[in-house]
Amino acid sequence: MSDTPPSSQINRLLGIMARLRDPETGCEWDVAQDFKTIAPYTIEEAYEVADAIERADMDDLRGELGDLLLQVVFHARMAEEEGEFAFEDVARSISDKMEARHPHIFGGEDGTMGETRWENLKEAERSEKGETSAMDGVALALPALMRAQKLQKRAARTGFDWPDTAGPAAKITEEMQELEAASSDIHKAEEAGDLLFAAVNYVRAHGISAEDALRAANAKFERRFRSMEALSEGAFADLSLDEQEQLWQQVKRNEKPD
Repeated sequence: MSDTPPSSQINRLLGIMARLRDPETGCEWDVAQDFKTIAPYTIEEAYEVADAIERADMDDLRGELGDLLLQVVFHARMAEEEGEFAFEDVARSISDKMEARHPHIFGGEDGTMGETRWENLKEAERSEKGETSAMDGVALALPALMRAQKLQKRAARTGFDWPDTAGPAAKITEEMQELEAASSDIHKAEEAGDLLFAAVNYVRAHGISAEDALRAANAKFERRFRSMEALSEGAFADLSLDEQEQLWQQVKRNEKPD
């Protein structure tokens, strides 16, 4: 760990970005960027942070957090150039928000921070911004599964929710039937979306994060598929479907603990 004060390194990073963005002596690529062109990199870096955490790679996590911090600095620098706000304002904003959202820590109030209290505080913040719908504030750029679950959770806070898992389960069956009956590509795509939305709702009813569950399923499928390729010694695509299925079952058996 470094003995250098955090403020020193943050100021160093802010200085680097200011120099990179200098219109006369800076880097051509950095100078040419704007909020929209940088946004995809910001999202990508957030996922790379999550990937490092999933792999429990602390060295990689340190680097990825740095990459993500750079994105914040980049956006703040561009905003400062436009006279909107600076990095200091970003830090002040989140500090104010965290203190306001933890009145039992910083405001002298009693109690603990449960999910209901947290959501009530966030709802109050949205109301102050003039947001009146329960759907307000759910970012459009979120991954579709995550956004679906957030929309459903918001709706549930108003009482619009199934009382148990039976309703969401029946809805999945209904949407599967409607997808099978769809007659046009446009209709099929719409029904496919409804089916996925219903699946997220069913998973949510079980208290599971759909995004986390699918990410884990993706990792498991990739791991098993790579194992099948290794067992077939590079000839997997040449096998019949029955032979591939046999390998799949073999890989599954090998994963089971003794």
